[in-house]
Amino acid sequence: MARYAVQLQGARGRQFAEEESSTRTPWQRDRDRVLHSAGFRQLQYKTQVFLNHEGDFFRTRLTHSLEVAQISRSIARTLGVNEDLTEVIALAHDLGHTPFGHAGEDALQEAMKDWGGFDHNIQSLRQVTEIEARYNGFDGLNLTWEALEGLAKHHGPVKRPSPWLVSFDDRYPLELECYASVEAQIAAICDDVAYHGHDLDDGLRAGLLSFEDIESVPLLKTCLEEARALDWSGHGAFDRDQRIRHETVRRVINRLASDLIEQSQKNLAALDPQNADEVRHAGRAMVEFSPEMAERNKEIRKFLYARMYRHWRVQRMTRKARIALGDICTILGNEPELLPTPWREQALPSKKKGYEAASRRVVADYIAGMTDRFAMEEHRRLMDISVLG
Repeated sequence: MARYAVQLQGARGRQFAEEESSTRTPWQRDRDRVLHSAGFRQLQYKTQVFLNHEGDFFRTRLTHSLEVAQISRSIARTLGVNEDLTEVIALAHDLGHTPFGHAGEDALQEAMKDWGGFDHNIQSLRQVTEIEARYNGFDGLNLTWEALEGLAKHHGPVKRPSPWLVSFDDRYPLELECYASVEAQIAAICDDVAYHGHDLDDGLRAGLLSFEDIESVPLLKTCLEEARALDWSGHGAFDRDQRIRHETVRRVINRLASDLIEQSQKNLAALDPQNADEVRHAGRAMVEFSPEMAERNKEIRKFLYARMYRHWRVQRMTRKARIALGDICTILGNEPELLPTPWREQALPSKKKGYEAASRRVVADYIAGMTDRFAMEEHRRLMDISVLG
């Protein structure tokens, strides 16, 4: 690996001491713990853009995380850094996402605004440090320092940490004021690469977008024109359009990833870091798009927000999801005795002692862990008198 990669020699260990595996690196072990966690399984039925029951072929948080991990690992290999660490951060980065995508997060943010707030990135860290309950000696998954750092600093240095993150950092400092490793930076920016590619694909498949729509975005237009220029004479109209869609998306992802690699190599060569800590204290991100591609990336994001995420069909789902989760937050936040075991046993004592924020946080943890389907059922159980509780 490159000198600036996170290496076994110099690794910072785990919050709770454990005997390491003789057959797996610490980060392979981290990855395996994430893959076997309850939070990771729940991503299978959490919305990316479309609700799970809208179609079997649309992405979920689980398939999104797998695609981020695949792109991240490929780039990590090219840059000569720790593939296993890159993969575990990519796989774990969305563990804290609510049901119903960003609509659910909006509802929880509103419900928790007076109780410490809610952020899905911080919730991912909470999931792997507190909420998962699998081991005898500790809560959470006891991931390595490097993996936790990557989750905490998903978007770079943390300038205004939440009260919970401040408390955790006091117990187990993650150097929140500086950048994360190259591996973590790769996983973070590949989140953009993956969702721009697959949301474009899902939008075209669902009929929310057309080829004519995406021609308004320069990079998308170029990739579409290249795809159309191939010889499709052996395919019928429907089959041809389907293959052109895939070819276009493939080319978009390749353009973004290739530029990312080239610019990151230039940045690292200019800095010439001798170890991972020199990357952390470089004062800027090392893994990034070129200025031109960063602009193209912004254009794709702006297009998807305007034409897909704000499409009337998506907005209807978003509105219903926000109302449903808002109802659940209000009811369970005011009456934690309605929570199922063991959540009730965690929330009620805090409520009775007057620790409202602690009680509300348990409710938020419970709701954030729901799948779309479970949240819809829970809403019916709480609101519909004909449904058995």
